Amino acid sequence: MRIAFIGLGNMGGPMAANLVKAGHDVVGCDPAARPDFLPMSATNAEAVRGAEVVITMLPNGAILRAVAAEIHSVMDAGAVHCDCSTVDVESARAVAEAATAAGLLALDAPVSGGVGGAAAGTLTFMVGGSDAAFAKVAPLFDIMGQKAVHCGGAGAGQAAKICNNMILGVTMIATCEAFALADKLGLDRQKMFDVVSTSSGYSWTMNAYCPAPGVGPKSPADNGYKPGFASELMLKDLNLSQMAAAGADADTPMGQLAAELYRRFVEDEDGRGRDFSAMLPRFEERHRDK
Repeated sequence: MRIAFIGLGNMGGPMAANLVKAGHDVVGCDPAARPDFLPMSATNAEAVRGAEVVITMLPNGAILRAVAAEIHSVMDAGAVHCDCSTVDVESARAVAEAATAAGLLALDAPVSGGVGGAAAGTLTFMVGGSDAAFAKVAPLFDIMGQKAVHCGGAGAGQAAKICNNMILGVTMIATCEAFALADKLGLDRQKMFDVVSTSSGYSWTMNAYCPAPGVGPKSPADNGYKPGFASELMLKDLNLSQMAAAGADADTPMGQLAAELYRRFVEDEDGRGRDFSAMLPRFEERHRDK
């Protein structure tokens, strides 16, 4: 399959590399990255000409809309624009509408699994779009990931990602708070893990991505909180969840509070450039608000 891949950063680069390894004809475009494993085009429009599938991995909805406006008019009729960025639901739906108007198929397919999952080809894709578009790109999802869930129509993939990561952010804060409390109560961290990881407090943030160094499986906490998923990316996703909640008139007080805590951590404290689990040392250093 001939594929154009726009956006070859920390996530897009290894995703494209896995497609190349699988034997696909991939052309890239990214003004900030020039990987040596695939040919690069000077412009987005040049990259997408003749492509059966165009994959975008971009920072935000505004950039996605701008790129879509560049490429849709030059893509071949019936080609698929598969956007793997994490953006707002409104942008995902607007780009899908524009693709349909141009005679194209469209998918919003944000991912979960981080940089490690992108490199290992073990991402999970949450996909919104038509059955026909999903069927055409499904073999590529199998190469880049371990699971792809067709969540519904346009925007459904972004909705699933936003809801998932709101749970993740809230749960990580609760996990870090609990470890900090356990410390102050004199409870050994390993004993805390042994109880919670097999009890009703079980969660992905405890069992698979424990924020306490030396406890549970290896995680960024064991590497000085070098990011597997950076705090600023968690803040982005929590902000997206609150944008969606406002638009849908949904009451999400925990999501709102998590967004504010990560905002403080990233913008006012030392969270930028650290893993989102570095909330644990933050809580360790703090005292109860009076």
